[in-house]
Amino acid sequence: MADPLSNIEQRYDRQRSLIPTEKLAATPVTILGVGAIGRQLTLQLAAMGVRQFQLIDFDHVDWPNVAAQGFATADIGQAKVHAVASSLFQFDPNLHVDVICDRWRPKHFVHDVVFSCVDSITARSAIWNGVGSSRSFWGDARMLGEVIRILTATDSASRDHYRSTLFEASQAQQGSCTARSTIYSASIAAGLLTHQFACWLRGTDLPNDIVLNLMDLS
Repeated sequence: MADPLSNIEQRYDRQRSLIPTEKLAATPVTILGVGAIGRQLTLQLAAMGVRQFQLIDFDHVDWPNVAAQGFATADIGQAKVHAVASSLFQFDPNLHVDVICDRWRPKHFVHDVVFSCVDSITARSAIWNGVGSSRSFWGDARMLGEVIRILTATDSASRDHYRSTLFEASQAQQGSCTARSTIYSASIAAGLLTHQFACWLRGTDLPNDIVLNLMDLS
């Protein structure tokens, strides 16, 4: 029988030249919103080697979340944070996962690495003004249909730029940014966020504003 420790070491063999595994394992992350993008992001981070998660979301799984967000039919009715936590433990039952079934509120502690996957500009602005501007890594994913925008803030210049992308709710398109979404758009957005995080971990330059229109790729 194979040595379990040997299996764990082998798990990350193919990414060691790209991702500092030990640093990744020691970096706790907060994910705000575990719906379309947030769920995909959480699973990618766990597969990559993140060991400590804080998940914050007030919503529960409903039928439209199966096709667009990748939840299982068995998850229907569950709090999204609990459903995603259960999926995380399938990767590794020894992961540390804190869940908060609630909207973000100033009383909630968040880690120094925060991913904002909420679906309204009002929520983004409130969280940024509350805690985001003081985090070492802030990643934000926005999506409308097949148009994806990924923003990161890791220094004073990128924080200033991010602040400029926050606008009044009255200027936003009607409906949440995930009102029109597909699982493949969410997966691509999550992958881009994960890539930005990996670049930050290894200290390489990263663009702080990426816009990708999937309809323009052909």
